[in-house]
Amino acid sequence: MSWTFNYDDLVANGGLEQSPVFQVSGQDFWGNQDIDTVTVNITCFVGGTLIATPAGEVPVESLAIGDLVTTADGRAVPVKWIGRQTIRNHVFVSDRMMPVCIAAGALGSGVPHTDLYLSADHGMIVDGLVVNAGALVNGETIRFVSLSDMPAEFRYYHVETEAHDEILANGAPAETFVDYVGRKDFENYQEYLDLYGSERLIPEMRRVRISARRQLPKHLRDRLGVASFSEAVDRDAAELMARLIAA
Repeated sequence: MSWTFNYDDLVANGGLEQSPVFQVSGQDFWGNQDIDTVTVNITCFVGGTLIATPAGEVPVESLAIGDLVTTADGRAVPVKWIGRQTIRNHVFVSDRMMPVCIAAGALGSGVPHTDLYLSADHGMIVDGLVVNAGALVNGETIRFVSLSDMPAEFRYYHVETEAHDEILANGAPAETFVDYVGRKDFENYQEYLDLYGSERLIPEMRRVRISARRQLPKHLRDRLGVASFSEAVDRDAAELMARLIAA
């Protein structure tokens, strides 16, 4: 059995520069079946996330192409496509696929209004910045969720609109699809091609993107209780040393 990890500038302890890719190929544990190479590019909202629409909040998995969603500035824009990715939570799934949980009120009073589960590289709008959720992790109110605490199968959904918009997910401003992710990584990519014939470019919104903890401004680290990158490295090194000594 062979294992291939490609984390494209993976930053430990708080943020990924790009989406993690996990591949596995070989045979099953009994040696009697080939396992196809699986590539998973984790993005977006976990099923059950409530997206604001002019008619009220709707679970992201219930949205359809053509439905209207409400932007953070109050506009109603149509859904152009919903990208889907199913995660089968078994032995071949890397811990880097863990969702991030942003607890109710973690970003401000009532923001989000209920716990929000999404991928580490999905951008939230915080203090005028686009901040990847993994860069916000403080281990308490914003944390990675162990795969052992997730269902055996769960699904991520990415909402695409005409532009790179800000929509409300559980009441918190979050980004829509922008094409630096790559639609081909979604399991229903062919649906997009059937609908539109080819991919299109979506310019990013005019906000600075923070993709890793080391880029997070001090005022945000202080407000959210996020350790600096160097502090996190020192803490993890101390924990590793303690485990080695205990062993």
